[in-house]
Amino acid sequence: MKIDDFVLENWLNPACDSEKNKIYLGGSCVLPMTVKELFELTGESLEDFMEELKHMNLGYGNFEGTPRTRKAVANLYKGVAPEEVILVHGGTGANNTVVFTLIEETDNVISIMPNYQQFYSIPKSIGAEVRQIHLKPEAGYKLNIDEVRKAVDDNTKAILFTNPNNPTGSLLELEEMKEIVEMAKSVDAWVICDEMYRGLKEEYMPSFADIYDKAIVTCSSSKIYSMAGTRVGWIICHDPETRKELFNRRSYDSICGGVFDEWIFAIALEHVDKIYARSRKIISENKAKVDKWLDGHKYLHQYADSYGTTYLIHYDLDVDAEKFCNDLLDQKGVLVCHGDCFFIPHTFRLSLSHATELEEGMKLIDEYIEELVAQGKAI
Repeated sequence: MKIDDFVLENWLNPACDSEKNKIYLGGSCVLPMTVKELFELTGESLEDFMEELKHMNLGYGNFEGTPRTRKAVANLYKGVAPEEVILVHGGTGANNTVVFTLIEETDNVISIMPNYQQFYSIPKSIGAEVRQIHLKPEAGYKLNIDEVRKAVDDNTKAILFTNPNNPTGSLLELEEMKEIVEMAKSVDAWVICDEMYRGLKEEYMPSFADIYDKAIVTCSSSKIYSMAGTRVGWIICHDPETRKELFNRRSYDSICGGVFDEWIFAIALEHVDKIYARSRKIISENKAKVDKWLDGHKYLHQYADSYGTTYLIHYDLDVDAEKFCNDLLDQKGVLVCHGDCFFIPHTFRLSLSHATELEEGMKLIDEYIEELVAQGKAI
């Protein structure tokens, strides 16, 4: 089986490790916590935790996942039971498991673009027909439901997307979600939604797991939970027979999760309101700084009402996205993620979340743009 180059991961991860990366604005995870910070935030006893850690059994964990963690994950939703939670290795493990379990070469799938690449390149590698629906900047990167309706037919196996969207942050509201569900029901299709950025609104953010029995939702300990290194991902699936198939597929990939990872993440989720509050504060403060920077900017534009951890920024310069970002890193030490990772030219993804030197980074981006304009690159 041949599969496309995973553009985002294969470009961004080496760039992160580069010695030139002085100001990191390319990621999408809210500023990671240390173990000490986690226990200060939750109010749990670090001393008790360390004492328990001494006696932790380092053998295989529960095949179905640590019961405490599955319960804590289920509590993030309104209509999910712990037995409907499948723990896997990270969000990529969740998406990989779902797509390889459900999609066959005789199917067609609808992929809402931009999308996480697993949701179009893996179906393509299987041999399925991938029908792409593109969100448009002039529409604020909001989904045109009618375009999806025209693309769906009786052979559509699944509609795949991220909500909030990665990288634009645009959000499907509950009524739009219900329209997608009705569309999927009409052809007995699955709705497969990567909800990695769900939770940044002050009020409860509905999940497709709350409203459709053939929804499969993926998420992980990264992004808004600030614990990407723990590699805890999960799949929510209501259908018992499909869960058996998902567990079977996961057995081929990882057998079970990490006992330490699932344990410490359960502690975090049992205090999820404090985790959410921290993430929302970081995002809102950084968003205000970026909005001020972009207001009236001559060369930069951002179109979506973002509920994620990033902005997708368009630029009016005659430079390819990858070169723009490579040169920005080489010349200014600022790392942003180039838009060709999402097949959107003349854009870059800017972090609102892992941005300890955000204002200095924006200043250096402006310097770089001024140098490009001086070279006659303005459009």
